[in-house]
Order: sequence, then structure tokens, then C-alpha cells
Amino acid sequence: MGCKGPLVQVQSPRPFSFQSSRSSVTNPSPIILVCNDDGYRSEGILALAEALRALGTVYVVAPDRERSAAGHSLTLSHPLRVEKVGTRAYAVDGTPTDCVNLAVNGILRGKKIALVASGINKGANMGDDITYSGTVAGAMEGTLLGIPSIAVSLASRNHFRFEASAKFTHEVARKVLRHKIPKDTLLNINLPNVPPEEIRGVRVTRQGKRIYGDAIVEKRDPRGRKYYWIGGDSLEREDIPGSDLEAVEEGYISVTPLHLDMTDYASLRAIRRWKW
Repeated sequence: MGCKGPLVQVQSPRPFSFQSSRSSVTNPSPIILVCNDDGYRSEGILALAEALRALGTVYVVAPDRERSAAGHSLTLSHPLRVEKVGTRAYAVDGTPTDCVNLAVNGILRGKKIALVASGINKGANMGDDITYSGTVAGAMEGTLLGIPSIAVSLASRNHFRFEASAKFTHEVARKVLRHKIPKDTLLNINLPNVPPEEIRGVRVTRQGKRIYGDAIVEKRDPRGRKYYWIGGDSLEREDIPGSDLEAVEEGYISVTPLHLDMTDYASLRAIRRWKW
């Protein structure tokens, strides 16, 4: 899945607010790659990049537009184009997975990346959300490429408080750089959207389970033709003690270790008994 030279087209730079208020040239290591699925202009990625600059040299490689719910998809049907949008910042016309893969195997080829940080997402990525999430997928791709990776999401739909999320992510990143993460494991972090003084603490959690309402909304256009919106509101969650959903609902920050090996080992013996 390495990215070939002809697939990357870097256009002339133009100014953007990824310029750091303090120079990181004197501290060129470690290298931190930041991505998201809300697009390179999102306030969340700006806050995340700024918070991590104190730990090393930050590169931003993110989609040129919102790519929410892109999942772990890789673009194979057309070439990817890249535009430099600031100091060590690039916008890609692809998915979050494309961005991380392209950064590692193309834009930053030859550089040792110490951490991939994906976010800060506008909205939670808990329970079943992680299977759709482009934010989590960015961290997943980093993990597949052998880089310690974290995904960060803010549990709200509006009035986002990114400062507390960025500050906490800075501390998590510091821990990851110091202690590393077990192989094939990423950290999925979700924060309640409340003032810092109202956050009750941190819980290391398991993946929860959402209960969704109607997933399809049917409408008609002015010519009478049907069209559909996918994505109903979440009504409630399953009562799973120690879950990410429970923690955030109760005002705690949720940190969930996710493993790339999705084998259901508990079912192996039963499935092997089938007549194959």
C-alpha cells in the first residue's frame, strides 16, 4: 500500500494558521503526525497540533474537507493530490487513512515518526462508532504501520470545548512517548464537553454498545423522487459496566485500548466444531 511518486502532487503553498506561535526548529524530535476526519481547517486539529508542538516537531496531514464516517477506507480508484497549506501542514483529497499512509510512505518518507495523533473530532467515537470513524481509522492506520497512535474525540455536537481536550491529549502523548503502547494497540480517547473543573477524572474503559433509533430518513425532492439520509439519533446505550459510553456519560474521560486483531477467540472452539 506504499504511495508512489506519481500519485502525489504538491501544489504551491498558501498561508494558513498552522504557523506555530513558537518555533520548534530547535527541537526537531520526536516527530508527531497529526490527522483527523473533519478536515485540515477544523478547530479541533488546530488545537491538537498546537498542544503537541511542545513535545516535538508536528506535521499535519489531513483531508482537504470533512470525511466523517469514512471508516478505514483507502483510495485506490484515483490518484491523491496534496496541497501544502502551511508550515509542515498538508491537505489531501482523500480519507484519513490515505492521509496517514501517504504521510508515512510519501510526504515524510525517511523520517522516523514517533506518534500519530488523530483528532480532535467533533463528536464522540465510542461503542459501535469506532467501526465507522475516520478519526479512529487514522490512528488504526498508524498502528498498522508500526507507529504508536491515539484517537481523540469530544463528545458533543456543538459548542466544542477543545482547550481541555488538547491539554489532556498533550499529557497522553507525553505518556505514550515515554511508555509506548503494546504492539497492534491504539488508544481511543473520548472526553465529555464540559469545563475542565467539571471533569471527574479518567477511566480506562472497554468498548461499549449503542442502541440506535431509525437509521434511515426518507425524503422527496421537488420532482417527487425519493432520497435518503443515513444516520439516526442514538437513543440509549446498553448497560455495560466499565464502558466508554458509561464513563463519558458520568463525566469522566474515557481511554480505551483497541487491538487490531479482531479475532473472536471465545468463538474459535465452537466454530471449529462445525462440519467444514
